[in-house]
Amino acid sequence: MLKLAFAAAAAIALAAPASAFEIGFSWDGLKSCTSGNPNTVANPRFVLKDVPEGTKFIRFKLVDTNVREFNHGGGVVAYTGQDVVEPGAFKYKSPCPPNGAHKYEWTATAQGKKSGGKLGTAKASRMYPE
Repeated sequence: MLKLAFAAAAAIALAAPASAFEIGFSWDGLKSCTSGNPNTVANPRFVLKDVPEGTKFIRFKLVDTNVREFNHGGGVVAYTGQDVVEPGAFKYKSPCPPNGAHKYEWTATAQGKKSGGKLGTAKASRMYPE
């Protein structure tokens, strides 16, 4: 009976989903841009949650979901267990839609090495201008 109880507890523990890697950000402090000609700016403040174990670097990339072919860039940041990536860790091309608001999505890829070793991915999106 004890073996059965232990096996059931182990099965439940294994079936419990791991916490998902998450990021959050805002456009606070970003200079207004609606001309279609983005500025090169410092990254927004990112809040990190449940970064995968073994992560050494996080690669950030911005995509305008309305104009996916435009390369806004991003950057790679060393990860040492911090919960926040402050502005100035890298530079990218700001959101700057020429006609109304667009939806922009940051993707953060947790990596075991600077050049790869993907451990997890998190995404967060917002409209700009809000």
